[in-house]
Amino acid sequence: MHGGSHDVIVVGLGGMGSAAAYHLARRGQRVLGLERFGPVHDQGSSHGGSRLIRQACFEDPAYVPLAQRSYELWRALESSSGDTLLLNTGGLLLGLPDCPMVSGAVGMAVQIGLDHELLTAEGIRRRFPTLAPSDDTVAYFEPAAGVLRPENAVAAHLQLAERAGAELHFYEPVSDWCCDRFTGVSVRTWAGTYCADRLVICPGAWAPGLLGDLPVPFSPQRVVVTRFQPEGGITPFLPDRHPFWVWDPGTNRGPGFAGFLYGFPALDGPDGGVKLSRVDERPCMAETVDRTVTSAEIDEAAAALRPHLGVELGPVVEARVCMWTNTPDHHFVLGAHPKQPDVIVGAGCSGQGFKFLPVIGEILADLVVDGKTSYDVALFDPLR
Repeated sequence: MHGGSHDVIVVGLGGMGSAAAYHLARRGQRVLGLERFGPVHDQGSSHGGSRLIRQACFEDPAYVPLAQRSYELWRALESSSGDTLLLNTGGLLLGLPDCPMVSGAVGMAVQIGLDHELLTAEGIRRRFPTLAPSDDTVAYFEPAAGVLRPENAVAAHLQLAERAGAELHFYEPVSDWCCDRFTGVSVRTWAGTYCADRLVICPGAWAPGLLGDLPVPFSPQRVVVTRFQPEGGITPFLPDRHPFWVWDPGTNRGPGFAGFLYGFPALDGPDGGVKLSRVDERPCMAETVDRTVTSAEIDEAAAALRPHLGVELGPVVEARVCMWTNTPDHHFVLGAHPKQPDVIVGAGCSGQGFKFLPVIGEILADLVVDGKTSYDVALFDPLR
């Protein structure tokens, strides 16, 4: 058994866990991080070259201050790491005028005094000819929105965590954990047992196995992400002229983003194509997920996209499987484990968490070090 040479153990070093390890280490905590794969891996939820960031969070007002703080922390992380992580491209949310995404974003932007525009279909086509909305479609445009580089962001958090003294172990999956009110927490891996005063669990799609006793159930989803080469090349999609966009086609009848279409600026050169895809969630288990994308899945994504694009889709450049982990209400779980107060949980990002990662890391560090946080996290209570 390893001795209690660590103040806190962080299980999972993807998006959430890398941010938590960094914020804990920079506060002087002796951190041990454990990750089942290598650093900046592509087996979970924090890969794929791009993620969006926006402030007018229509999902719930509680997200807005977190988004605003995240902008500050992303810029601070850029300064500390020397890497470019956030590109200010603007962001476009499209749908019918009364769809919750568009109407909610407009209402939130007005409420917080955020610069924005509401575009008609004609205005969309004129400004962004790569898109082909029907006449009854409108769009919310947020100039301050942008695109994050997920692999770079995870790498920056990991590198700075190590620089601040964190000890990070890769290819060391956690088999189980337990708590004892006298000896603290212990975590078991193939290499042995580690002990510490506190434990932070950021398991991503492996949440059902490590956090199956929480009142909030976790549902991992297999999501196919496609990149296509548009006919005529990527020039109209370059980040200095094209925002990210998310489109509600009116097929979703519940919370979350199932059935939504989305696209990103072309960030990876002529051969990288353009990330254009459809959210097609399929329940899975992280341990057994099928990572092979079929030609039928690619054809289905292309067929869903074509009516909404002002350019012809060429061949698929890449199609990969990503996983995200839904909760029933599609809100995160952030807080102390209800049965084990020395265990802090960060999980269930439900396809919308990456933009918040640095502030989530800050919140998790608050909960470990101070036992509380100044942020309003009632929405994310594990007991809700």
